[in-house]
Amino acid sequence: MQAKLLDDDEATCYLVEVISKKSKDEIWKMTLDKQPRSHKKIRRMSMDKFYELVFGDSMAFYKLCMALPIIIEDVVNENKNLALSNYVYEELAKEHADLLTALYLLAFSTYEGFESLNK
Repeated sequence: MQAKLLDDDEATCYLVEVISKKSKDEIWKMTLDKQPRSHKKIRRMSMDKFYELVFGDSMAFYKLCMALPIIIEDVVNENKNLALSNYVYEELAKEHADLLTALYLLAFSTYEGFESLNK
């Protein structure tokens, strides 16, 4: 990242966390050789903020996730061998009747748009 920033003063580098503890777009702070390090052009962001940056829509990641059940259902209906039955699904079902909602709440509860699933 340092080399990219030195070669291109317009660049910004991102560490994108697919599953993050919270929705964020912040300076990535770290320790290197026992010294605190950070740079305003090296950022750490959650997947929802990355989709917002890429698509210009704060709800882009949420919209993708809401479309996935339809896509998955279509694929499984075309090939019944893809239907899943396992412990993870059983545990998710205990959290919420809709399995994808349970998964989204577990992984993305602080991301843009997903707070509406708690209702």
